[in-house]
Amino acid sequence: MSGNNFPPKITIHDITTRKKEGKKVSVITAYDYPSARIADEAGIDIILVGDSLGMVVLGYANTLKVTMDEMIHHTKAASRGVKSALLVGDMPYMSYHASVEETVRNAGRFVKEAGAEAVKIEGGRKRLRMIRAILDAEIPVMGHIGLTPQSIHMMGGYRVQGKVLEKAEELISDAQLLEEEGIFSIVLEGIPDELSKIITSELKIPTIGIGAGKWCDGQVLVFHDMLGYTDAYLPKFVRKYADLHGEMKNAIGRFISDIESGEFPSENESYSLPEDVALKLSMKYGVATEE
Repeated sequence: MSGNNFPPKITIHDITTRKKEGKKVSVITAYDYPSARIADEAGIDIILVGDSLGMVVLGYANTLKVTMDEMIHHTKAASRGVKSALLVGDMPYMSYHASVEETVRNAGRFVKEAGAEAVKIEGGRKRLRMIRAILDAEIPVMGHIGLTPQSIHMMGGYRVQGKVLEKAEELISDAQLLEEEGIFSIVLEGIPDELSKIITSELKIPTIGIGAGKWCDGQVLVFHDMLGYTDAYLPKFVRKYADLHGEMKNAIGRFISDIESGEFPSENESYSLPEDVALKLSMKYGVATEE
């Protein structure tokens, strides 16, 4: 697609009706203008400016160090590349934990300053009060349960959640409570396939899976992971659709080689003076301007 040839703007109503229509929802993370624009032009339904940017863009060890200002900065950039997709901003750690007032203020920044159309918030029943306040401020909310990266210290690392009966039923209950509160969709991360099937069947809103199997109403992957932007270890649920890390490394290697050999830049990649100007300068400074 190019120019103004974009499909109609996707709204939360479009996303919620997808489930009734039996249509899958596609979601990808993006953290800047070019990646958001590419994803949008490819026809993605939802672009999530995830706090995963801390690890894949900023080089942090986990998502806990990501600040609101960093999230706003990257969401602003992504919003400039989005024409059709629904843009969701990810509430970072400690942006919704201290007070209702601060939670609403931070969610409002995503919409007012950064151009997001919804926010995502991690956690189940413990977050109901905060989610209610955000919704009261007329800001749509996407939920997120299961493996919630902001809780890695409590979880003891990046572990699959809901593998014992008590925890599985707790996740089912959390999903139902979040739906009752009014969220428009929910991310299920790092939970067994069978559990995500039950949760998906219990909810009227779409479930978006990441490491949660095939039964979800949609799927999300990190932009850099699915495009092979890194050669680092990736979880088993990531499918790499390209090897950009290898391609870019090879391209830069060829660039270095061409510089060293003098093959870059070529005559076609250089600018020339008018012939008379070149001649006068050559005569004055004693430098031949032609090989």
